[in-house]
Amino acid sequence: MDRSAVTIERIRTFVRVAERGSLSAVARELNVGQSTVTRQLQELESAIGAALLSRTTRRVTLTEEGSRYYTRAVQILRLLEQAGDEALGSSGAPAGAIRMTCTASFGVMHASRLIFAFQDRFPEIGIDFGLTDQRIDLVREGVDLALRLAPLTESSLKLRTLGQSQRLMAASPDYLAAHGRPMTPQDLSRHQGIRMVNVAGSDMLTFEGPGQEIHRVPFGGRLRVDHGLAAREAMIAGRGIAATHRWLVDDLLAAGRLEVILPDYRLPPVPLNLLIVPERAGIARVRLLIDFLVEQIRAVPGIE
Repeated sequence: MDRSAVTIERIRTFVRVAERGSLSAVARELNVGQSTVTRQLQELESAIGAALLSRTTRRVTLTEEGSRYYTRAVQILRLLEQAGDEALGSSGAPAGAIRMTCTASFGVMHASRLIFAFQDRFPEIGIDFGLTDQRIDLVREGVDLALRLAPLTESSLKLRTLGQSQRLMAASPDYLAAHGRPMTPQDLSRHQGIRMVNVAGSDMLTFEGPGQEIHRVPFGGRLRVDHGLAAREAMIAGRGIAATHRWLVDDLLAAGRLEVILPDYRLPPVPLNLLIVPERAGIARVRLLIDFLVEQIRAVPGIE
């Protein structure tokens, strides 16, 4: 083995390709040509004396030797980062970059402001903050943390429940003046619903009544949307009634632009979870962001 050719840069490139499964994706991420990525991988394989990756026209996968090398390579890179954090911790402010993703509506309405406040406290920490409602592979995409609204079961990731997001039914005063106010869940069948099509089971709502009785009622209407902010705008425009998170409409309720419907009937809350890539949890700057989110998240309206 030519140890002088086994550089940290080549190891990092190999790890990213192993996680993304694509040479072109890593080239775009590193802002270099794909030929540069290919050359770094070839030089690393030549130095080690083993094929680490199997390349096809559609995907790049790990060989058996590559899988073993990847495990050790990740450990080496994590140790280097932790060593840097520890050295910096004794001599200056925390620094470095964190990649985080968040449910889109919650990110726009609330999480973005938490990120701003975190960077005000730790100005040397950069954050790559992505918004998506799609479930992504955090390890493959190189993401450290994810804020998600939903029950989660990913066993390979660390899970930290930050709270429960309270939900309610809401509509605009104009809609209620024109169509009347439902008094029971069964009355919803006579109203226009604004339904979230990307939420499983949104066509059937479950309420707990004032006597703890359970009501299951179908829910539909002429307007179906796949984004919480679109539902918010539709409610403001008087297009119908929606089941919504309190944090999405709390300001509109306070301003009188929306009203709570069926206040005596409770919708099940939704867990707000923080997913953490285990190998990243020990890095100082990531721990700082985790602790900050745990501390601040309960200030968001409707998170209990």
